[in-house]
Amino acid sequence: MNITIERKVGNNIRRLRERAGMTQETLAVKLQVRGCDITRSAIAKIEVGQRHLYPDEIILIKDILKATYEEIFKT
Repeated sequence: MNITIERKVGNNIRRLRERAGMTQETLAVKLQVRGCDITRSAIAKIEVGQRHLYPDEIILIKDILKATYEEIFKT
């Protein structure tokens, strides 16, 4: 695990979420509706690089935020 990369990816997700006009709570609910067991607190931890992302979460976040993988993983 590289904490610098985790923080950058988290920051990218925060930026994309804000671009979409969503709160952390809204993103968490949209993920939950799609079968992902995640809380607003977990989203907050992801955005500051304190929690890992699972592949299924990345796919769903990409779709919900209408983002590209390049936008999510840009370092």
